[in-house]
Amino acid sequence: MYIGDVAGRRAIYSPDRLAVVDEGKSPAVSFTYAQMNDRANRLANWLSGEAGISKGDRVGIVAYDGVEYLDAFFACGKLGAILTPYNRRLHWRELAALMRDTSPKAVIYSSEFARTVGDAVREAGIEPRLLHVESDGLPGSILFERALDSAPNTPVECESLTEEDIACLLFTGGTTGLPKGAQISHRMIAWNTLNTVIHDLMPGDVTVNVFPLFHTGGLLVYTMPLMILGGTVVLIRQFDPALVLDLIQKYRATVFAGVPTMYQMMTQAPNWPEADLSSLRFCTSGGAPLPVPLIRQFMREKGVRFKQGFGMTEFGPGIFALAPEDAERKAGSIGRPNFYVDARIVDDQNRPLGPNQVGELVLKGPSFCSGYFNNPQATEEAVDDEGWFHTGDLAYYDEEWYFFIVDRKKDMFISGGENVYPVEIEQVLYRHPAVAQCAVVGVPDDKWGEVGWAFVVLRPGIEASERELLDFLYDNLARYKVPKRVIFTDGLPISAAGKVLKRELRQKAREMLSGGE
Repeated sequence: MYIGDVAGRRAIYSPDRLAVVDEGKSPAVSFTYAQMNDRANRLANWLSGEAGISKGDRVGIVAYDGVEYLDAFFACGKLGAILTPYNRRLHWRELAALMRDTSPKAVIYSSEFARTVGDAVREAGIEPRLLHVESDGLPGSILFERALDSAPNTPVECESLTEEDIACLLFTGGTTGLPKGAQISHRMIAWNTLNTVIHDLMPGDVTVNVFPLFHTGGLLVYTMPLMILGGTVVLIRQFDPALVLDLIQKYRATVFAGVPTMYQMMTQAPNWPEADLSSLRFCTSGGAPLPVPLIRQFMREKGVRFKQGFGMTEFGPGIFALAPEDAERKAGSIGRPNFYVDARIVDDQNRPLGPNQVGELVLKGPSFCSGYFNNPQATEEAVDDEGWFHTGDLAYYDEEWYFFIVDRKKDMFISGGENVYPVEIEQVLYRHPAVAQCAVVGVPDDKWGEVGWAFVVLRPGIEASERELLDFLYDNLARYKVPKRVIFTDGLPISAAGKVLKRELRQKAREMLSGGE
């Protein structure tokens, strides 16, 4: 078995090296690679013997981040099973629909989600074996650690496993219909790890993971590449900026990944002034362009440099990287394609475009997923006849082959016949000293078809009026791009991955319009 058993391989190469620290436990618990392999073997034996799990079967998980996520991933790798992490924020009816589609034979869950899981399982009409993490569980559910203690620590292998077999399903955050489950193969994980090592990681690196492990950012950006490389991953239940600053210092983290909203929140945490981030080789930012003032603040106050990049659930997620030395010179760029990624910009007829021409970003390479689970139509729609994956992102590249995301196709709106890209407006707003966070969405308008509304969170202690921000935009943008309104708010709706939920802002704008505001 040459692929898939990450814990087993690491237990051979670096058994005594620190692998995982679970800071979500009280007190925190730590595990070496040998201990992680022991836990994976025990869980694999329990899943096989008690739940009948074998190659290709799904093992669901609805939980806060913790060592149990990695136990499940490694155990599934040994069995050839497919880990199926579900978004813990889902309503039980949404969870039931996903469970009905994926039919897990076992479900691991944090006790806080017992009622949600119980309702979803009943609605889905399935009868999986249940394992609960800490506290009390549903009737018939087994405590996770008790299951491990009851199972033998004998090696488990799936000799027929190949690189094309599926390791896990990660669901895309679709705005309509059932989320699509991207099939993450062992091949995809291996190639993404190679791309990440080439551009980012070194043996012995330490990271604090702040992304949910049901998200590609949590599982595949640094966690799995570091586990394969033999580094250390510190886990927390969910993002807390003050806690993250403390843990970076406590464990002398060398690399860290987040999204711009997380970095903004870190600078506003009460312990930011005294936080020691000197151990960091760099921070990585993705998900949205990183405001230049934030780049400068991290460098000026903490001596931290930023790498920036771009990833997707279906591809990589390590697709593009922007080196720290280019952070200001190429501000707004996602960088160049990673080593084993091919990228093009194409028009609506799928013809390649040249420099500085806006079109759709398409990708090709061995770190692409194996399509969508139980959804061949969606797979066919996403991949063209030449094998290029269509991202749905509007982008361009410059004469130096640096790529820039203009916006999502679905976020772009047309005002008076002109294409308007919210990201461009947001980048300008972030240059205003009063703006801490912002998001622009298109809303219906009788005269122009659509106009922009800007939702803005002000920095503590700094005031700004709607007129002031609009005048600032008029000084920097064409008039048709300037939003019609600025809505001040105490906070923006944020996903578990730290991204702004623009669909909620669009809904709020529609409600305000219908209410006559």
